[in-house]
Amino acid sequence: MRPVRLCMLAALLGFAAVPAGAQGSGAATAMTQVGSDAGLQAWLVDFRSRAMAADIDAQVFDAAMNGVRYDTEVIRRDRNQSEFTKTVWEYLKTATSDLRIENGKKALSRHRADLEQIEKTYAVDKEVVVAIWGLESAYGTFRGSDSVITSLASLAYDGRRSAFFEAELLEALRILQDGDTQPDQMKGSWAGAMGHTQFMPSSFQLYAVDFTGDAKRDIWGDDPRDALASTAAYLKHFGWTQGQPWGVEVHVPDGFDYLQADREVLKSPEDWAALGVMGLDGTAVADHGPASILLPGGAEGAAFMIFSNFGVIERYNTADAYVIGIGHLSDRIAGGGPIEQGWPLQDRALTFDERTELQTRLTALGFDTVKIDAKIGPLTINAVRRFQVANGFLPDGYPSLRLLDRIRAAG
Repeated sequence: MRPVRLCMLAALLGFAAVPAGAQGSGAATAMTQVGSDAGLQAWLVDFRSRAMAADIDAQVFDAAMNGVRYDTEVIRRDRNQSEFTKTVWEYLKTATSDLRIENGKKALSRHRADLEQIEKTYAVDKEVVVAIWGLESAYGTFRGSDSVITSLASLAYDGRRSAFFEAELLEALRILQDGDTQPDQMKGSWAGAMGHTQFMPSSFQLYAVDFTGDAKRDIWGDDPRDALASTAAYLKHFGWTQGQPWGVEVHVPDGFDYLQADREVLKSPEDWAALGVMGLDGTAVADHGPASILLPGGAEGAAFMIFSNFGVIERYNTADAYVIGIGHLSDRIAGGGPIEQGWPLQDRALTFDERTELQTRLTALGFDTVKIDAKIGPLTINAVRRFQVANGFLPDGYPSLRLLDRIRAAG
């Protein structure tokens, strides 16, 4: 998808199969010679033998690697990405801007016949496919101009995540060997995500389809149909339920038990209504199956009742803001209205160092986050809740700077 990135880049790049031994002698070379084109060329000599052992044709390899040079900008962006963060409401300003919504409606209209056929074939709602297209490449207008081979070779050589990127580089070479595209056309983002909807090579190999019938799975060219169908095939594989919303904005009542706002707590919309959780119109949400309550901005922000399709979008990118962005953009393209509830606009996102400090301090106080990785996932949110309960605070699991200050004071 950004991770776009089907393996979740994200820094969110987790779908690739990493072969045993991928951090062999090449990885060691990378670690000792990282940072120079000469080092990359030496790494490529070692990697060539591993590629041949993985059944990559020598001519394919040599043609793909012709002119490959160490890309310092790719390495800089890889090492700095963890510092980049926004609040969900800041992210949504861009992800669901008026222009992106307008362009999404135009894209849906322009490609309606093909999108309806894709929807019929894969049972995936066309609006969500268009929304992913919109966030990943602005409906094909920014598909990435970096050489995927150069980016992946630089990242594999760099050593920080060499096994992952070497596995992706091998898959990219197999794509070339299969004839789906040529090296000079294999363009994408700095992290190796490719085409209209930003597939990583491993995800392309597993899920890309030939929708046009030309015997190629072309996600790079001006014609977006293979990419859009491939995205639908991906979502179908991970369990998309046609007609089910990703989520519905809801009101939670005064006195709501915020410990219930947990991804692991699943109830029917009827049962949530019995607890006072209603749609914005004051009635129970329609029964689309088991649902949980999500509070991405804590008790002061908008609340959502989320269904299993939320988790399917999450396979594209694990960040809640991204999933909400895709879901809400798809709703707006379909004619839905804006999010009605407010956000805690006084808050800013925690920095990488602050997220690390949050986890470290919580763990030291006995509220184990399990990992100290600066990623605010369910384990950290649960630790935040336990701290809030123990100290008499509203247990909404929201990791704000105000909360970090309270944790500092407690420690």
